Amino acid sequence: MFLKKLAVHQIIWLTILTFLIISCALTYFHYLSYFFLIVPFYLLYLLVMDTFQSSHTVKKNYPIVGRFRYFLESFRPEIRQYFFEGELDGKPFNRRQRSIVYQRAKNVKQTISFGMQDDPNRIGYEWAAHSIYPKRADKQYFRTNVGNTQCLQPYSASIYNISAMSYGALSKTAISSLNKGAQIGGFAHNTGEGGISDFHLEGGDLIWQIGTGYFGCRNDDGTFSDELFAVKSNYPQVKMIELKLSQGAKPGHGGLLPGEKNTPEIAKIRNIQPHVAVHSPAGHTAFTNSVELLQFLNKMRALSNGKPIGFKICIGRQDEFISIIRAMKDTGIVPDFITIDGAEGGTGAAPLEFIDYMGMALADALIFASKVLKEYELRDQIKLMASGKIITGFDIAKAISLGADACYSARGMMFALGCIQALQCDSGKCPVGIATQDEKLYRGLNITDKSVRVAHFHNNTMKAFAEFIGACGFDNPKAITPDVFYRRIDHKTNESFSSLFFNDYENITNTEKINLN
Repeated sequence: MFLKKLAVHQIIWLTILTFLIISCALTYFHYLSYFFLIVPFYLLYLLVMDTFQSSHTVKKNYPIVGRFRYFLESFRPEIRQYFFEGELDGKPFNRRQRSIVYQRAKNVKQTISFGMQDDPNRIGYEWAAHSIYPKRADKQYFRTNVGNTQCLQPYSASIYNISAMSYGALSKTAISSLNKGAQIGGFAHNTGEGGISDFHLEGGDLIWQIGTGYFGCRNDDGTFSDELFAVKSNYPQVKMIELKLSQGAKPGHGGLLPGEKNTPEIAKIRNIQPHVAVHSPAGHTAFTNSVELLQFLNKMRALSNGKPIGFKICIGRQDEFISIIRAMKDTGIVPDFITIDGAEGGTGAAPLEFIDYMGMALADALIFASKVLKEYELRDQIKLMASGKIITGFDIAKAISLGADACYSARGMMFALGCIQALQCDSGKCPVGIATQDEKLYRGLNITDKSVRVAHFHNNTMKAFAEFIGACGFDNPKAITPDVFYRRIDHKTNESFSSLFFNDYENITNTEKINLN
């Protein structure tokens, strides 16, 4: 009856004090060692701290006991991932997607047993129609020439490359592994907007990305430096130059490099002062409209002695993209490529509102961009690069069918390095040493081993892509058409991508829609 009248926190106080008194008595009579008193006194310390703090109501109302709530919550993602998550449940990549990357990176068994786990009857399910006359697709054709008539140094790019990830966001061992992997596999490595570090110069081809902070080619006041750009853009490793207008995971959002992360090494790479916070604005200062953007791209092309120049964009307001394309016709300045980043793209850190609710999805953006370029008769002069959750041969084939000439992957390459999707990228405590600058963590990442895994992943994905498109009746990526890809739009109908997205195309046959009535 006495205990029923007490509040929970009072019972906890009574229990701890009783434990302390008994422990002191037993110690006094030499039944326990004095070292044992550390336990009750530490519990008393936690009891006092929890009771008299005002930040956490749970701990105040349930001192000590309430701490178990935060303890259990701290490893909830790991418990869910390892014990309860289904093969197709995980986000942003499910276990089956992660597993196939691991298998291809390790060059081990890549086959699946027993049957499909996805539901072909669910709304939104996508599939490809195979041919009874399959062809043999040769990997030697899995490249695309980037560079129109205004380009003096065109580049033959792989149709699958490493997407933008900066040194600083990723560790030095991760960047070195990616670059060495690109060299081994013969594909390109996008530097990200953090500049060209020594770890990017391991022999792999580079696509130098330049963002709003102009890192690596900026003056002291943060403006673009023609002189620094001219020097670095003419590095032999730099094959293409990409101006970042917006990023899929956080379009229209700038960034901040905190002073404590701005080490002398990072500062040297980015051409900034060390130990001070540096802001990357949401927009560029070198131009303010479409014509000025193209003039700036043209200046970059001249300073780099004619290397392929393009821009990266997550499409938002469609009229702004159309304005850029219209300005190309008006000025005669035509970039060599445009990278389309889908809203499903990844990042180390972004506000929820931006990462979940801003920007156009990759498929919609590719279709829109391709149609606009065709309308203005520029499609043949500009290559489209696609970025956004592209990790399998099907993903690549789908992107190409919607208008892409080549693809990027960031998180797929991170999985090849050993990423376990711990979702700790913004904490600096990445457990596998990829998204961290903590030497105790990144020194465990073996560059020799991981670079080979990156190359294996690329090579095996290209093999899977070749088999996939061959089964569809295509012998090279340029032959891929959207009419062989289908999406279930309701419980009775599968509709082809041609009919769904390109219904203004000619020669749409009656096989474009499969009705199951």
